[in-house]
Amino acid sequence: MAKKKSKEISLDDLEEELTDSEEAEKVEEEEIEEIEEFSLDEISEEEVGEVFEEELEELEVEEAPKEEIIDERIYVIPLAKARHGPRNKRAKKAIRYLREFMERHFKPESLIISQPVNEKIWSRGIQKPPRKIKVRATKNIDGLVVVYLAE
Repeated sequence: MAKKKSKEISLDDLEEELTDSEEAEKVEEEEIEEIEEFSLDEISEEEVGEVFEEELEELEVEEAPKEEIIDERIYVIPLAKARHGPRNKRAKKAIRYLREFMERHFKPESLIISQPVNEKIWSRGIQKPPRKIKVRATKNIDGLVVVYLAE
């Protein structure tokens, strides 16, 4: 067996490290500023309203640019094939069939299945996915297809 090399540490080195860390803690304590206490009674409702109005104006300006949707379709996708095979793989199979169906009909560069669609398939567990599901699929300029739940 190979011998482990032990590192020798002198007491002087340890003392220096401890003093350095204590000095750093003192510096950090000095940098902390105290916050003045205030009561909510001192603040008027008008001042609070002004602050929130400013925040709302900032949020309205920062709207995300809308992507151009080339195509939008509604499908009723049969998932009955997922019932063939082991019971404990049915929901996984249903997701796979949904992906295959969307790739066959939309030919996407990339495909995203939204969270509500996934939750709908998995709602009754792994053994009992729905027999069919109604979805709305959109395709944008980049070839990205997003599958939403349609109802």
